[in-house]
Amino acid sequence: MGLKNSHPKLFPGDIVEYPRNKYFSHFAIYYGERDGVPYVAHLTCRDSDTKLPLYGRALRSEVKLDPLEMLGKKYKVSNMFDEALPARDFHNVVKPSIDDMMGREVTFDILFHNSEHQATLFRYGVKKSEQIERIYAHIMPAWKKLFDEKKL
Repeated sequence: MGLKNSHPKLFPGDIVEYPRNKYFSHFAIYYGERDGVPYVAHLTCRDSDTKLPLYGRALRSEVKLDPLEMLGKKYKVSNMFDEALPARDFHNVVKPSIDDMMGREVTFDILFHNSEHQATLFRYGVKKSEQIERIYAHIMPAWKKLFDEKKL
C-alpha cells in the first residue's frame, strides 16, 4: 500500500528504465547528484544520414546528462545483469567513461545499438545482446534485397 508513486533508491551506476510503450523502453545510467539535483546519463537519438550497409537504418546518438525529473517520474531500476556480472566501479570506471562519451557523436544500428546496450556497457562492460552476430546472420539476408533496392 502506498507504493504506487514511490521510487526505488538509486545508486550511482544504476540502470534507470523509462517505459515508453509496451514494446520499448528508454534506458539511462544514474550519474548522481549535482547541487542537490539527481542526474542521469542517457542517449539522445535522431535519424542518421548514413545507412549501415549490412544491417539497415542507423541512428545518430550522443550521451547527455539531464536531471532525473526531466525524463519523467515513471521509471524503475533495471540492473538486469546483477545476477551474472559484477557492476563496474562507478567512480573510477563508469563516471570517467560517461564523461568521455558526452558530446561525442556515435552512429548506432537501429536494431541493437541503443540506450539499453549503452547503459549495460557502462555498468557491466558488455552489451546486453551477446548473441548479436547470430541474430544478424538471419536478419541480414532478409534485408539485403530491400536495402539494395533502396526500399529500406
